[in-house]
Parts: sequence; structure tokens; C-alpha cells
Amino acid sequence: MTRSPSLKRPLIVYPLVFHFLTLLVSFAILIAIALRVDSGGPYTDEQIIPIIAQAVERDAAGGLTVVMTPDLADLRGKAPDLWFVAEDDGGASVVFGRVPEHYASLLGRLSDLSYAQMRDRVAPHDLAAVIRRENTDIGTLTILGHGPLSELGFMVVFATNTIILPIFILLTLTSLVVTPWIVRRSLAGVSRIAREAEGINADSRGRRLSEAYVPQEIAPLVRAVNDALRRLDDGYERQQRFIASASHELRTPIAILASKVDAADSTAVRALALDVQRLATMTEQLLDLHRLENNRQDEAIDPAEVGRRLVGDMAPLVIANGGSISLDVLGNEPCIGDAAALERVLMNLVQNAIDHGGTNVVVRVLGTAFEVEDDGPGIPPTERERVFEPFHRLRPRTTGSGLGLNLVREVMDQHGGRVEIRDAPGGGTVFRIDLGTV
Repeated sequence: MTRSPSLKRPLIVYPLVFHFLTLLVSFAILIAIALRVDSGGPYTDEQIIPIIAQAVERDAAGGLTVVMTPDLADLRGKAPDLWFVAEDDGGASVVFGRVPEHYASLLGRLSDLSYAQMRDRVAPHDLAAVIRRENTDIGTLTILGHGPLSELGFMVVFATNTIILPIFILLTLTSLVVTPWIVRRSLAGVSRIAREAEGINADSRGRRLSEAYVPQEIAPLVRAVNDALRRLDDGYERQQRFIASASHELRTPIAILASKVDAADSTAVRALALDVQRLATMTEQLLDLHRLENNRQDEAIDPAEVGRRLVGDMAPLVIANGGSISLDVLGNEPCIGDAAALERVLMNLVQNAIDHGGTNVVVRVLGTAFEVEDDGPGIPPTERERVFEPFHRLRPRTTGSGLGLNLVREVMDQHGGRVEIRDAPGGGTVFRIDLGTV
């Protein structure tokens, strides 16, 4: 079975990849511009500022002094030409190493500055220096220093990677969490019309899917489905009109044919009586199906009364075939339904029992359910669904139209009830129809 495509890939994965590639290209362009604008050359690594700040302390007189910490010693080992000036906001300062005379004018005025990155134009770049303010235990210090040098390219790449990764992670979380919510909210109308479509069947013609609740991109599909439903309804109506018209038109010639067969002197002609009766029965059953579809008339039904009328009407036919029929009322609950259709159902079940070898027929009323039991040969379990198909016969016979049990199923479906076939305790078949709460 082919798996239906999901919207997760086009709506989540693809945009996420696009966002990531866009970020990469954007930052690459920014890096290229930064490197292009810059004149090139190394810068003093700003990581020296925290190390210097940790090494500056106050002496007993309140001035500043430098303590050789392990980190400062390690930094001096890496950069023998290390020098710096540390100054607090009160004007106290301390100098470490040889400060180039180019920066002499800044001594005593560093606290006026907060940030600077400076370098000279030619190697060995002894004038490269950085100015930063740093908060320490002895107060805020402004530090001017020179130490290990770093290339701008590495610094920019490191900085951009530090920025791009959190942004990409944020975009990923947004795509994985927010996008599915947006998709579900946007396609809520699709779920609604899916529920509407589940309620459409052969008994609910004329219904259409709502177009007002779906996105514009899906609306053409909904309109196409509605057009298809409309065409199916039109075709069904034409079919029903044809069946009704054909059945009505057949009744008169069949009645004339039956009368002529009965009045014929020829034995061969009179032998056609069964075939004519079968044709008449089929015509009436087709009309019954049409009336059920188009002229159903629900009313209050007394199941026991329906059973009594049925047995009274069918008794002569059963007795004429050498059998017997009885009524057993075990419970009686009024219900709503089409009384004429229900009587036709019971008549078909009794006729079916007689046609298939039953001699003793029992009709039971059990609340809103009926049972018709016979003592015939029974129906194999493998055939108990197929016997309700139109024109299906369990055994080849010259009588019967093959529509009787199909009519039973159709009537019960129309009433929201059910029909079951069971084995009779003493052999034979029990047809049970249950109208439920209709």
C-alpha cells in the first residue's frame, strides 16, 4: 500500500534547510564585507583584559599595584613584549612593561574611554593595543594593553559562528514546534470536511462538503468533489425514475398476460403461470424499493398488531402449501417506522421460508424485534451475507425473484435497524429483524 505524502517535509524540513542556507550565505557576505572594509593585519587578543584585571590589586595606600598571578605569568611567557596600563575612575593607575610613547598622552585619561581596538600599519605591530573597561573586586578599571596578536579573519569567523548557531537552533525549534501548530490550524477546515465526507452515503444524497472552511488552495478540490457528488445524485435520480417508470409500465402488460395465461386452454400456456407470477413479484419488489427511497412514511407501529395482520394474511398461502404458521408475542414495544414496508419485509421472510422447504413457520414478536423461524434445510454460514445481494439465489429454483431478502436488508438499513440469520434450535433458519430505537 502506497503511503500518503506528508506535509511535514515541505512545510518543516525544507524551510529549515532554506533558513540555514540563507544564514550561511548572509553571514558569508557579512564576513566578506568586513574583511574587505578592514585594511588587514593582526589585532591584540581581547582575552588579555580579564587576565590583567585579575592581576591588579590595591596597595595599603589605596593605589594600584600588579600582582604576578599564574595566568599573568603564563600570558607573559606567550607574549614577552606584553605591556599594559590599568586605571581606575579615581585617576589611580599602574603600568606594567614598556608602554610606547605613542600612548603617553592617554595616561591619566583612560577612564574617559570604554572601547578601542588599535594597531599600527606595519610589522611587527608593536603598537597594536586594545582598550576595555572591566569590573573587578577593587572597582571598575580601564585597561590599555598589548599582548598576543590575532588575525581578523579568525576573530570574525569565531564571532559569526557563535552567533549563527544559536539563531539556527532557535529557527529549528520554531520550525519543529510552531510550524506543525500553524499547519494544524490552517488545515482545520480540511479535518472538518473529512468528517462531513464520512457522513455521506447512499442514504444521504444531496449533501455537499462545506467550502467556506478550507484554504483557498484546497477549495478547488472541494468544489470538484461537490460537482462529482452532484453528478452522482443526478445519475441516481435518473436511475430511480427509470426503474419506477419501467415497473409501473410493466404492471399492466403483466396483469394482462397473467389473465390470458389463466384463461388459456393450452396446458403449455398455463405452465407459464409461475414465470408470470415471478415476473409480477419482481416488478412489485422493484416498486417497493422505489417507494422506500422516495415515499417513506414513518408512523407509530404496534409490533404485535403488525404480526397479527401478517399471520392472518399469509396463513392461506402457507396452508395451501401444506404448512402451518403461528404467532408468538413475547414482548411488545411501540416504535416508529414505515408500517407498510415492515409488513412487506415480514411477508418476504415468510415467503422465503415457504420457498426453501419450510413447512412450519413461527413469527415471534420480541419488543421492537421480529423473528421468523422455519424448519427447512437452513442456510450455510458462508452464504448468510450473500443471500441479501440482489438476484442471488441459494439454490437454483423456478420461483422467486432474488430481490426479497435484498428488500429486507434495504428496509432495515433505511430504518437504522439490523437483520441477522441464525440457526433454529430444531434445525432450520431464524431471521431476526430488530428496529432498535427507531
